[in-house]
Amino acid sequence: MTATTITATAVHAAADRIRDRIADAGGDPEAVALVAVTKGHGAGAARAALGAGLVDLGESYGQELAAKADELIADPGPVAPRWHAIGRLQRNKVRLIAPHVELWQSVDRAVLAEEIARRAPGAAVLVQVDVTGEPQKGGCPPGEVATLVSHCGDLGLRVRGLMAVGATGPPSAARPGFLALVALADRHGLEIRSLGMSGDLEVAVACGSTMVRVGTDLLGPRPAGTPASGGDP
Repeated sequence: MTATTITATAVHAAADRIRDRIADAGGDPEAVALVAVTKGHGAGAARAALGAGLVDLGESYGQELAAKADELIADPGPVAPRWHAIGRLQRNKVRLIAPHVELWQSVDRAVLAEEIARRAPGAAVLVQVDVTGEPQKGGCPPGEVATLVSHCGDLGLRVRGLMAVGATGPPSAARPGFLALVALADRHGLEIRSLGMSGDLEVAVACGSTMVRVGTDLLGPRPAGTPASGGDP
């Protein structure tokens, strides 16, 4: 798909292929949540995802999320989106997107949790864990997860689970980190394990992912100039 051919029909077919991949990897397509990552695409792609029945939409950049959310509010469709903040987030962007975000997936430090609690009291969050040692991907060190989960709870945030970005390299490279995150989630009794993207989805599901974040394999390549990873600059 390209920017001019992103339609609800095309996204629906792509979502069916993703669900087939989840099943082939040993997961239950009804139990593994599918987040459509609309980063880099226009609001039309978000509308196409919604038209295909994908209500969970992920964005990495605060200004982009806010702009698309406002556009969909101004011209609503039959289904409202549930926005997920999935990228590395600066505190100064929290206020901008707080009215829109349903799940904050990249809480990786205390000061960010504090700002979210101030701007969106009682918000649902995931603690992002660094399982790769690659600093550009964000996440708190595994040894600090317990402290951050506890701090979020003390702030009144609802910690629903953990999130991680897989290691760079072949899909198999992500396996050790994904298994470590699932073990951490089990240890803390957390339900959501947000793991896996287009390239390492099967490995994530086999390791126990309950939520995958898929962009390219749902909506096609992002327009030229869109960063491949990261969050707010």
